[in-house]
Amino acid sequence: MRVGHGSAELPVPDGTPMGGYIDRPGPSTGLADPLSVSAVTWSDGGSRFALAIADVICVNEDLAGRARRAAGCELWLAASHTHAGPETGCVPGGGPTPEPWLDRITEAVRTAVRRAIDAERPCEGMAYRGELHGVGADRSRPGARAVVPLDLIAVRDGGLAGVLVVLPVHPTVLPAANRLVSADLVGAVRASLRRRLGEDVWVAVATGAAGDISTRHTRRGQDAAELRRLGELVADRCAELLTRPGTPLWQAAPTGIASAGATGLSGAATTGISGAGTTGIAWATRRLTLEPAATTADEEALLAGYERAAASGDPVATRLARSRLEGLRARTAPPVPTGVDVNVARLGGLALAGLPGEPFLAVAERVADRPGEPTVVLGYVNGYPGYLPTAAAYRRAEYEVLASQVAPGSAELIAETARTLLEEL
Repeated sequence: MRVGHGSAELPVPDGTPMGGYIDRPGPSTGLADPLSVSAVTWSDGGSRFALAIADVICVNEDLAGRARRAAGCELWLAASHTHAGPETGCVPGGGPTPEPWLDRITEAVRTAVRRAIDAERPCEGMAYRGELHGVGADRSRPGARAVVPLDLIAVRDGGLAGVLVVLPVHPTVLPAANRLVSADLVGAVRASLRRRLGEDVWVAVATGAAGDISTRHTRRGQDAAELRRLGELVADRCAELLTRPGTPLWQAAPTGIASAGATGLSGAATTGISGAGTTGIAWATRRLTLEPAATTADEEALLAGYERAAASGDPVATRLARSRLEGLRARTAPPVPTGVDVNVARLGGLALAGLPGEPFLAVAERVADRPGEPTVVLGYVNGYPGYLPTAAAYRRAEYEVLASQVAPGSAELIAETARTLLEEL
């Protein structure tokens, strides 16, 4: 297998509308740290697969399609989901990507992928997984354990060439009042890992299934110092995992197997397959239609709950009550079915799932629970249907459920589809 990495900056001019928070006081006023698009490419001698991660709030389907055509190979485009970047049309149910970001992000993806292809060389891959403590927790449950899974893919060409980190935590350390552009937690993790591993080692950080996981109950502040602290916690854990035995994924020697081209799986799916078993590259996509959500939430009752919480002086209760109101008010789209793509790939011995929107962590764990085969799940890939809560979560009137555009059971359908596609590849 040959692997490469490339990146391209994503400049954001002052005065740009920012995404992620309803109550942002105004457009961007400066730069805290630069945004970028990172791309990793894999080639087995016959097919090429690319993963690009953009420091934006979401990736809509129009942008994903445009970027794939520009890349010239099979491409997944994932959003880091920073809430301190440009507004890219992040509305429940998805929507059009506003200009100039449709063109600018596409061009940055094209550049990053081309640089990754130019940098490809024979590399071996290793998978690592462990628990990460003290960074993310269920944001609707103040007493939840602050433990999430951390996935790490190490690429080696004799020494360590690069790492792909998948972190299932909302990158929302900076507050709604912030108007400085930043990659937030994802950027802090990248910077900390580069300091730890050295400038010659590339670092790509993707956000996993973080629909219900954030730093709300773990952060000690909402500033640059806290970003650095949390970034160092993740970097420390990654460095520790790299000292342990990993799971081999692919060998450095190219396979030289020609691509079988595009084939079909049962249902509305498209695939591209190269090689067989764990020696090459394969991918598949299946289109699903999700039924719309119905809500019986009472805005007056939620407003009264918020007023009671605010009067109590409890900041945690007040924040949770306000988020419920925000969730209900975020549902501006009519209740119509939502189309989504479920994406899976095999890269040597690695099973990779790219889920759209904001799946809850339990959804990813349902996909990844496949003994004997390393399986890594990314969120925010190739489309934005909004939140994808578990069926059980709909029993609680929390922000994510109130904002969701899809009916209970949708997340489970997506998870089972991803598992089926991986088994069929």
